[in-house]
Amino acid sequence: MSQKKLLKNIQALVSCDSADTVYKNCDLLIDGYKIEKIGQNLSAPEAQVIDGSKYIVYPGLVNTHHHFFQTFVRNLITIDFPNMIVVDWLDKIYRIFAQIDSDVIYYSSLVAMADLLKHGCTTAFDHQYCYTKKTGKEAVDRQMEAAKLLGIRYHAGRGCNTLPREEGSTIPDEMLETTEEFLADCDRLIKLYHDPKPNSMSQIVVAPCQPINSYPETFIESVKFAREKGVRLHTHLGEGENPIMVERYGKRTLDWAEEIGFVGEDVWFAHGWELTEEEYEVMARTKTGLSHCPAPAILGGFPILDIGAMEKAGMNVSLGCDGSATNDGSNLLDALRIGYLGQAYNSKSRKSCPSAYEMLKIATVHGAKTLGRDDIGSLEVGKAADLFAIDATKLPMAGTLHDPKNLLARVGCTGEVALTMVGGNIVFKDGILGDIDETALASEAEKVCTERLRSLFPQFFLS
Repeated sequence: MSQKKLLKNIQALVSCDSADTVYKNCDLLIDGYKIEKIGQNLSAPEAQVIDGSKYIVYPGLVNTHHHFFQTFVRNLITIDFPNMIVVDWLDKIYRIFAQIDSDVIYYSSLVAMADLLKHGCTTAFDHQYCYTKKTGKEAVDRQMEAAKLLGIRYHAGRGCNTLPREEGSTIPDEMLETTEEFLADCDRLIKLYHDPKPNSMSQIVVAPCQPINSYPETFIESVKFAREKGVRLHTHLGEGENPIMVERYGKRTLDWAEEIGFVGEDVWFAHGWELTEEEYEVMARTKTGLSHCPAPAILGGFPILDIGAMEKAGMNVSLGCDGSATNDGSNLLDALRIGYLGQAYNSKSRKSCPSAYEMLKIATVHGAKTLGRDDIGSLEVGKAADLFAIDATKLPMAGTLHDPKNLLARVGCTGEVALTMVGGNIVFKDGILGDIDETALASEAEKVCTERLRSLFPQFFLS
């Protein structure tokens, strides 16, 4: 059977290439996982032809921060992030996290990945730091199993927490590991799943959870280990921990991270709303990336990032959903919209606000750069055919089609897309998710959520 696919008569294709090319009334020829040609009146007799006449096509979105395991800790008014101080919220939520098991990891990951794919995300990074007595060490293995079933590109952040509560962390004993066992499992996962080649479907990132919840040696040894293995590094930084870091170590978190080498082109942080303008320069000088997660920032009432100033300083900023305990969905199109509106609201002048199209590039090109990939992020000949399409023929789209570049975030296209492709494979089309029985999986997931979590914590799972 031919591996070629030809999307014919696409209304518009927004490439996000360096020239910001938008192709009108074009065809897209895919050979295997790669884009072979973009142009008009393309012909490939052996190709599977797909009617693109309804479509506006975009590069697949790249999610650079998430916590899939939290998908079963959603819609809890009893642990309401906007109406609690962080310490109280953590105290309650971690009681549930400590009881998560391997099946919860698997099904919650399926739920999050399905949500991402249905809303145009083709590559996802997840920060998996929930290792309990019940999960054992197989949490990332179960996530890889879910990713393979759905066909999403998956970068797994193998996280950990090593500092006990009595020494100043917020982590229950059931979720603690030693630095040695953490790195030993990172080594196992790299051998099993890390593929650095083009079109890689799985990679491993060394990702201790947060500086205030681990011993310094955990981060120091992570830097040494990751660079020996040639993998990337990630953690949370600049999300409220700075006063604790100053009290504990006499310096702000970024200074501490730079001192131990946890900065660089192979490193990115999540959140960063505590970063100062002087620290933007440090981030840019060290080429350290930042994942902006707008939904939890707004829900928590935290400062909205000044992306304009960050990019002016030379920082690379990408986009993330963050975990479902602080963002009750896994819809990166929604994060794109919220991010754009937050920038518009927060900008000191309209000139400093990224355009809706610039926010799209943050969610695509910048995301690919954050993950160290040059084979995804834009639609160009030779790159992977990671893309999504929206149906431009629906009545709500009328009056918007003159500017497909800015359309998504500006108009607020946050619903399910018409088509998602990963590496040339159709993984979602016309409401159908691959060749799985979605209804059956949803039923199984609900059962696991009820048996493993709701039954243990009826006081939290209330209406």
